Amino acid sequence: MIRDLTAIQTGKAAPVLWFTGLSGAGKTTTARHLELVLRKRGYRTEMLDGDELRETICKGLGFSREDRLENIKRIAYVANLLSRNGVIVLVSAITPYREMRDKVREQVPGFVEIYVNCPLDECERRDVKGLYAKARKGELSRFTGISDPYEEPEHPEIALRTDNSGVGENCLSILSWLDGHSLLTQARHSEEA
Repeated sequence: MIRDLTAIQTGKAAPVLWFTGLSGAGKTTTARHLELVLRKRGYRTEMLDGDELRETICKGLGFSREDRLENIKRIAYVANLLSRNGVIVLVSAITPYREMRDKVREQVPGFVEIYVNCPLDECERRDVKGLYAKARKGELSRFTGISDPYEEPEHPEIALRTDNSGVGENCLSILSWLDGHSLLTQARHSEEA
């Protein structure tokens, strides 16, 4: 049974929650926690993790500006397919350039930019893989935040600070925003699939 025929009949897509920020800011942690909450509420969701996608559909792409654009283009394509079929999509990808995020916004109805803001020193402290240390030593080139820029969003729909608020609190902020903008009505519940 479809609970919200209006949303489907009008062709509105389910939200695509695009988590952007530095490596180690908490994008994936927040997105995965939110996905669990949404699933418990009965929504169909899919998580697209930038790190995982670089090992599959984006394999072979490097970190030049052109390769990063292609990487995001592929992720946006998959997100759009899922969204227009009523699946809430949670994307965790650094997406360092405003131009990239603006293109995704144009191409993906239901795009919600979530800026996961965390100071660079805290991201470095959290870095269990040692990527920031390698980048500082010059062992990793084009590393966002060190040798490649991260252009902060100018007007994200949602901005979070993960250095002074917990994952649960941040998820509640996102849910409140989604509810306040009636965006969850575009998504199908799992029993409707």
